[in-house]
Amino acid sequence: MTQNEPRSGPRIEGFGYHRIPVTADGPDGVHLNAAVGGDPTGPPVVLLHGFPQTHLMWRHVAADLAADHHVICPDLRGYGASDKPAESADGQTYAKRTMAADVIALARAFGHERFALAGHDRGALVAIRAGLDHPDTVTHLASLDVLPTLDMWDVLRGTSAAIGFHLYLMAQPPGLPERMISADPDAFFGHFLDVWSASPGAVPPKVRAAYLRACREAVPSIVADYRASAFADVEHDTADRLAGNALRMPVTVLQQDWGAALGFDAAGLWRRWAPDLTHRTVSCGHFMAEEAPKEVTSALRDLLAR
Repeated sequence: MTQNEPRSGPRIEGFGYHRIPVTADGPDGVHLNAAVGGDPTGPPVVLLHGFPQTHLMWRHVAADLAADHHVICPDLRGYGASDKPAESADGQTYAKRTMAADVIALARAFGHERFALAGHDRGALVAIRAGLDHPDTVTHLASLDVLPTLDMWDVLRGTSAAIGFHLYLMAQPPGLPERMISADPDAFFGHFLDVWSASPGAVPPKVRAAYLRACREAVPSIVADYRASAFADVEHDTADRLAGNALRMPVTVLQQDWGAALGFDAAGLWRRWAPDLTHRTVSCGHFMAEEAPKEVTSALRDLLAR
């Protein structure tokens, strides 16, 4: 484990930065950048960011939880200052199963064999997979504004699927989506920061610039992450569905009212995966940890008390 001073730009105040090896793949393995704060002897909580963001999206929530928890906020593999290994031919490099294993190894590097896990967007998909694959390790699980991968693809039908156009673009074979996005990455990634937020001031200019820079430097790995969700992740979710596997730990889901917009029962879909479920509909936009950090922190504290 090494201290890792992040390059100039915004950071989570009061947190230390570390570069943690999580695999032995390749000549140097894969290392994750992680901001870590709070009481090292307190209950551990790992917070996973979404798209098109980095660990910085948790800056408000993490600072609050650090008062009585050991809080670990990594950049996912392929994002931010974490390593970005080349996509493998079998699509497993960015499968959520692989990314979940990174998170397990990261927590163990800090001495935690069991920990609570919360994820937003892409990070929530990693958290769900970690909960399914490592039920004795993940004690509590929170998912912010996604459906499990298998259900996500099922509910996107007809013209309503236009809301997820990026899912279909990045599911295409390697080459075309990377070239298209790289032609104007700030316009592509900035589009989501603009249209998915109900509170424009929630992402200040310095943080927005940091997000765009990080995404600009990670187009191939971000596309690979999404491509995996159209293939490898669907296969893994399907196998769990057929086997009747579910999340055994207490689960809290915070979501916008997608069901009303797209015509499905979000809580009902979630209950198939999470018998011990608290499902809440929020009024803020997609970037809820930045738009409504007090509401998110309160929900996480309620979850951790279950």
